Amino acid sequence: MQFAVAGDVAEAEEMQAILRAAGIDAELESGQDDGLNILVAESDLTAAREALEALTEPDDLIAEP
Repeated sequence: MQFAVAGDVAEAEEMQAILRAAGIDAELESGQDDGLNILVAESDLTAAREALEALTEPDDLIAEP
């Protein structure tokens, strides 16, 4: 299932690496307008969103004491 669209290969590979580090199998597929689709299993959609959001929102990475 399509999870996200990356604008270039570097961005797609970075997202794929983040997802794989979180234990989520992610595949890349050519998309429209030179973009790349990042594909994950439907059962991994929520975990994939959480993995990427954690890296885009620094507050999620800092545990409160």
